[in-house]
Amino acid sequence: MPRTNINDLTAFVAVARERSFTKAAVRLDVSPSALSHTIRGLEERLGLRLLSRTTRNVSPTEAGERLLRSVGPHLDEIENEVEALGALRDKPAGTIRISASDYVADTILRPRLVPLLRQHPDLTVELVIDNGFTNIVERRIDAGVRLGESLSKDMIAVRIGPDWRFAVVGTPDYFDTHPTPVTPQDLTAHRCINIRLPTAGQLYAWEFAKDGRALEVRVDGPFTSNSVLPVVGAALDGLGLAYIPHDLAEPHLASGRLVEVLADWCPYFEGYHLYYPHRRQASPAFALVVEALRYRG
Repeated sequence: MPRTNINDLTAFVAVARERSFTKAAVRLDVSPSALSHTIRGLEERLGLRLLSRTTRNVSPTEAGERLLRSVGPHLDEIENEVEALGALRDKPAGTIRISASDYVADTILRPRLVPLLRQHPDLTVELVIDNGFTNIVERRIDAGVRLGESLSKDMIAVRIGPDWRFAVVGTPDYFDTHPTPVTPQDLTAHRCINIRLPTAGQLYAWEFAKDGRALEVRVDGPFTSNSVLPVVGAALDGLGLAYIPHDLAEPHLASGRLVEVLADWCPYFEGYHLYYPHRRQASPAFALVVEALRYRG
C-alpha cells in the first residue's frame, strides 16, 4: 500500500472533528470539492470507508473513529510542537483561539486583550463565540471559558474573573404599573424575560438563596433569548423583568434606566476561568494571553 500522506490524515481529522466538509474546508483553507477528493483518495488507498456521508451531515464510521482516536492526538502534538518553536523567535507570534460566550468576550476578554494585541503585533487572538459547552479539544480551540463550578477536572484552569451574582431588574415604567416583588415566588405573577440554555435547550430557572434556603423559580413572559445581551436590551425596552449579571445591569442602575429588586435573594457564583488541556504547550504567545487574562483581584 502506498505511504499515506500526513496532509491526507490532517484533512480526514478535520472533517471527522467538524463533521462537515464545508467547515473543515474553511479551517484548512481549501475548497470543499478538493477536500472531498482528498478523503476519497485516502479511503481508496486504505480500502476502507472512513466517513459516512448523508445530505445533512458527515460522521466517522467505525474505522474512521479508530483512526481519529489514534491519529488525531499525534497530529495535535505535532502542531503544538511546531507552534512551540515560536519560543525561538524574538517576538511572540501565532494565533490563539478562545471559546467564550458573547457576554464574557465583551466584558472580560476583549478589554484585557486589546492592550496585549497592541503591544505584540505578531500575536492574533480569535474569539469563538459559543454560549454552550464547547468541546475545545475536538474543535481544536486553544482554550475556553467557563464558570468555576462547570470546569472539567482534566483541564488546567486559571481564574479570570471575580465571584459574581445576578440581578433582577426592570424599568421604572414597568414598576409604575406592576407591584414590586418581595419574594422570588412573586415573580410568577410578573412578565419576565427568559434565557434558554444552549446546552439542554430548556429555559433557565432563576436561582435564589437566603438564610441557608435555596430555591429556583420558573418564570414566563413575552421574550426569550439564548444569549444574555438581548435579554438586557429587552429589559431596557420595558418588556418585563430580567435576571442578568449584575455587572451588566450596573451602568443602567446608576443611570436610573433600570431598578433592582430582590437583591438580598441573589447569591454569588464562582467566577469565570480560562481552561485548557494539560497537553497544551505553553508557547510564549499562549502564555502571554493567559497572563493578560489572569484575575488579580
